[in-house]
Amino acid sequence: MKNIVILISGRGSNMEAIVRACAAEKWPARVAAVLSNRPDASGLQFASRHGIATGVVDHKQFSGRESFDAAMRDAIDAYQPDLIVLAGFMRILTPGFVEHYAGRMLNIHPSLLPSFPGLHTHKQALEAGVKLHGATVHFVTPELDHGPIVLQAALDVLPGDTPESLADRLLDSEHVIYPRAVRWFVEDRLHVQDGVVQVVQPAEPQWFMAISPQAAGKQP
Repeated sequence: MKNIVILISGRGSNMEAIVRACAAEKWPARVAAVLSNRPDASGLQFASRHGIATGVVDHKQFSGRESFDAAMRDAIDAYQPDLIVLAGFMRILTPGFVEHYAGRMLNIHPSLLPSFPGLHTHKQALEAGVKLHGATVHFVTPELDHGPIVLQAALDVLPGDTPESLADRLLDSEHVIYPRAVRWFVEDRLHVQDGVVQVVQPAEPQWFMAISPQAAGKQP
């Protein structure tokens, strides 16, 4: 039975999707704790209602990233985690923190990496004129948004899309791929070699395509 610790900064809708999938699919794992850097993160209430331990390490109480990360690491390690899941955790992590959890920390980024790392990904995608946009689950490495890719979801960009509409439509796909990637990890099915992730025993597609109703109606 593997222990999962999820970090959030707000509602944590991806956290909710993972908690529900873990219970419904009876993973060989449990969500041991949900921790936040914000005491007002509403996702903490969801976790508590589901009997999951919660905690807050308020980043405003620390003088710098290193001291905050040290306190957060201590809070995480109290639950003996096998996997750390970043679910809307809005903090840039120090290299030492990342190295401490090397190979056992996942993140979801709202773009088809390596395109559009960093912030404002939906705005970047629209300005670039891409026809497909998406989300990526990846292992976390010291280089921001550049870790080995586990799973991606793509959706078509529609005329009139805004950063807000893209974000809203993409969220459903995130709720599909993030629990799937976490399940693969806890089932020991992720194999990383030379920075490339493969799913084994058995192999499964590492992509998910969400077709909008508008595009579906145009298919031959």
